[in-house]
Amino acid sequence: MEQYSKPRLLSVVGPTAGGKSALALELALRLGGEIVSCDSMQIYRGMDIGTAKPTAEERTRVPHHLIDIAEPEREYSVMDWVSAANETVEDILSRGKLPILCGGTGLYLDAFLRGGEPETPGADPAVRAELQQLAEERGAEYIHGQLQLVDPVSAAATHPNNLRRVIRALEIYRATGIPKSEWDRRSNEAPSRYDATVLGLRYTNREILYQRIDQRVDIMLAEGLIDETRRLMERGVFERSRTAAAAIGYKELLPYLQGICSLEEAVEQLKTVTRRYAKRQMTWFTAKNYVCWIAADDGKQGRKSEEIVNMSLELLASQKNMI
Repeated sequence: MEQYSKPRLLSVVGPTAGGKSALALELALRLGGEIVSCDSMQIYRGMDIGTAKPTAEERTRVPHHLIDIAEPEREYSVMDWVSAANETVEDILSRGKLPILCGGTGLYLDAFLRGGEPETPGADPAVRAELQQLAEERGAEYIHGQLQLVDPVSAAATHPNNLRRVIRALEIYRATGIPKSEWDRRSNEAPSRYDATVLGLRYTNREILYQRIDQRVDIMLAEGLIDETRRLMERGVFERSRTAAAAIGYKELLPYLQGICSLEEAVEQLKTVTRRYAKRQMTWFTAKNYVCWIAADDGKQGRKSEEIVNMSLELLASQKNMI
């Protein structure tokens, strides 16, 4: 049997409501895999409907890991997840199974594949406050000029009016002495410590994805998303956890529960925010050269699940490290 220099694993990524979980489940059944959730919200207990966790029946068919591992009041970092994922993946491999990482939190997957190295340094509140103060005193053009001096590549790619990104790039340089553009280059070129095949689902016609998102929201509401949000609110979860309070699916319904807006307005806002989130996810994954893309639609309508599964298996068959 062929010997591998690195352990094998598979990952399924893409935008929210794009069909990742269904594809990962079918591939796990056919390839003898177990699924590792790569979702920054599915780790929290009690946040079930809003995070689209796999059903009990799906978890019975295929083992799922890193779901319901923390209380929502706890701040759970990317490095916390990477540490847990390392242990989980090694356990799956030790039993002769294929780890399948599935989720839309690109930062988690990126950090895991690189062995836990953060993509860029964490925030420095003191440096950020200093730069923001400087921007207020001297203006956005001045701050952008400071970035131009230390990181002309990032400066050229960032509009002076995008003050948040300009400050973030300067913050990274201040913390490390390394330009953000260099961190970006390392992120794109860093070799994986695994023989990893990353399948990405993409939609050539974005309206098809947006329709799926709207349907997903409607289903969540029918399943009890409002009651779930109310329970979390009454527990004080959103007051104690910044992460939970920022979670899409909950924060958009809070104004309705607080009597600030109508249900129709809250639902429309939820759908709009989710579409924007999906767009950001696609921007993230498109920039990663390790993703092997599969078209989930033909430009006019979405492909059937079986067709997507077969396309994925054909692609994997061409990857000698997988099948």
